[in-house]
Amino acid sequence: MYQNIISLENLFTAWQEFRRGKRSSQDVQLFERHVEDNIFRLHWELKNKTYRHNSYQRFQIFDPKHRIIHKADVRDRIVHHTIYRILAPVFESSFIFDSYSCRIGKGTHAAVDRLNTLVRKVSHNYTRPCWALKCDIRKFFNSINHSILEKLIKQKISDPDTLGLLRNVIDSFVGVDNFAEREREFKEFPLEILRRNFLRTYT
Repeated sequence: MYQNIISLENLFTAWQEFRRGKRSSQDVQLFERHVEDNIFRLHWELKNKTYRHNSYQRFQIFDPKHRIIHKADVRDRIVHHTIYRILAPVFESSFIFDSYSCRIGKGTHAAVDRLNTLVRKVSHNYTRPCWALKCDIRKFFNSINHSILEKLIKQKISDPDTLGLLRNVIDSFVGVDNFAEREREFKEFPLEILRRNFLRTYT
């Protein structure tokens, strides 16, 4: 499994997928200037187990609510893609049918269509009352406990090298903005970690 993740073919494919829609970004342009050297160097680090995830760029967005984003550099986001490409099929079978976030063939439009179908069914074509719960988990990423997540991952993956790489990525960021959460030994889970956040769905 690990060799499939770090293969040059997977790395170059992950790069091609990652750069779509991002070629105007300065960091992507800088990486692309020496893309072969950068990919081969990354492959060498992964092969020799010397790869270490870099720190994150922190910035704020309003979309419309205020959020703090921690952005990994291009090199690390390519690693996220390589992991996702190999591991997503492993975890896909664990997801319930009506889980629509961060999954191929799902998404917002499919979720809306499914909701309409279920509402019609439960309400007997809108002739009976029908209730739906709309909720959000407050600070979800901030409160993912890495130890618990790693135990869940081990239920699906036994390869020690792959587990080591996942631990490297997952533990690459520790949020320090909320002292109370830090004291409870929670570690923040970067929003973009592992393309499409499929491990979020697994939790």
